[in-house]
Amino acid sequence: MSDTRTASTFPPPVMEARRWIEGVSFPPHRPLLNVSQAAPVDPPPEPLRRAMAEIVMEDASAHLYGPVLGLPELRAEIAATWARDHGGPVAPEQVAVTSGCNQAYCAAIAALCGEGAEVILPAPWYFNHRMWNDMAGVRTVPLDTGPALLPDPEAAAALITPATRAIVLVSPNNPGGVEYPAPLLAAFRDLCRAHGLALILDETYRDFDSREGPAHDLFADPDWDDVLVQLYSFSKAYRLTGHRVGAVTASPARIAQMERFLDTVTICPTSLGQKAALWGMRNLGDWLAGERAEIIARRRAMEASFARLEGHGWKLMGCGAYFGWIEHPFEEASDALAQRLVHEAGVLLLPGTMFTPEGSQAGRRQLRIAFANVDADGINELETRLAALSAR
Repeated sequence: MSDTRTASTFPPPVMEARRWIEGVSFPPHRPLLNVSQAAPVDPPPEPLRRAMAEIVMEDASAHLYGPVLGLPELRAEIAATWARDHGGPVAPEQVAVTSGCNQAYCAAIAALCGEGAEVILPAPWYFNHRMWNDMAGVRTVPLDTGPALLPDPEAAAALITPATRAIVLVSPNNPGGVEYPAPLLAAFRDLCRAHGLALILDETYRDFDSREGPAHDLFADPDWDDVLVQLYSFSKAYRLTGHRVGAVTASPARIAQMERFLDTVTICPTSLGQKAALWGMRNLGDWLAGERAEIIARRRAMEASFARLEGHGWKLMGCGAYFGWIEHPFEEASDALAQRLVHEAGVLLLPGTMFTPEGSQAGRRQLRIAFANVDADGINELETRLAALSAR
């Protein structure tokens, strides 16, 4: 009997990390600092919750199946927003709404790749991308990003084979936190176009980019949809994690291919979540700007803390959006260290081994901190605990 698709990949890392704290007691003076998962811990803002309550009670369509590709008004709003923000043409028929950004990635891979295809992923990578590739029968080709955590187009070009179908980039990056410069994204766009590949750009954290103005001009290219497949999530921007709403923007032909996948997997995205996302896009601009400012303030707190921790051997390699990517000072591998941190420091984070190819020496030395889950005081407390652990 052949192996199953699910057996071809590893267990969900966040769920594995949660098992590390089962049965562990954390004293009142040192409660658990959980910086493992990149998800808002608070519910949507009250105005949005009130709007959702009204929708639940007054809008019968919120409880029914909707179009496979999403509500037309939400698709139009996304298209108009991307066109406004990036100065290029984006039409509603180039947008599909999905059940979260993870599903957007799965749909994109299903539309682009057949059995035995190859996809280039910069490492460290977002582990769910690797997991889906495994389960889809797609070979992941690692692209090392080095100490700067920036992928190199020339190095990527050397990895392209006749089986390559796409290059995947995440910016701002999960797990590294790095914001990819616009010229770098353009260079990857040109590389993919020259080789007939798709550039999959995951912009889940676009709303928390620290730069002013558009992060890139990819949509300003009049022929952008012959190469670009852009992914997005409403989970972080409006705290709609449990409502599972994401989006993919691509050519109408690719969207039509994705529709087959989406109809088979979920039939349609949640109607209530889509209506909430639309209300958020239309009404929460100022609130979202405040959320962005808070995340940027936490980034500054992380940078200040790790500047002080350098004397203890810690190094902040990348920082931005929700994440800090850290090099630790210990001889042991990061997966063992992460479990030791639970017991000796009351800290739950994820090891670099969860984001890198098996046997990666870089992964053994590195850790991911999801600092969006803690405020400045929590970041300072994290610094105190890591410094104390280093001093032992």
